[in-house]
Amino acid sequence: MEISVSGSKVTIDGNIKSVNDFQTIKSTIDDVVENNDQMTLIISDSISITSSVIGYFNKLILKDGIKIEMLLGNDDLISLLEDLNLTSVFNVKKV
Repeated sequence: MEISVSGSKVTIDGNIKSVNDFQTIKSTIDDVVENNDQMTLIISDSISITSSVIGYFNKLILKDGIKIEMLLGNDDLISLLEDLNLTSVFNVKKV
């Protein structure tokens, strides 16, 4: 997994699958939301997302009041978030 930041836009390439990935995502996004109350998250090709990352995004939105727009490139990940009723919470759009 690779992660890059441009302003309030965070791009994640590759599969999100390990605890290490979660720690990298959390650390990077913590830095972004320190100066922004909204962000765009682009997950171009991951087929899944770990529960710890989902929980972290929920916390950002529901507790911290961060607005997230999630742009996803993989239909399986979109389906997963639909099954979990999170597409509206995460403001999911297909890239």
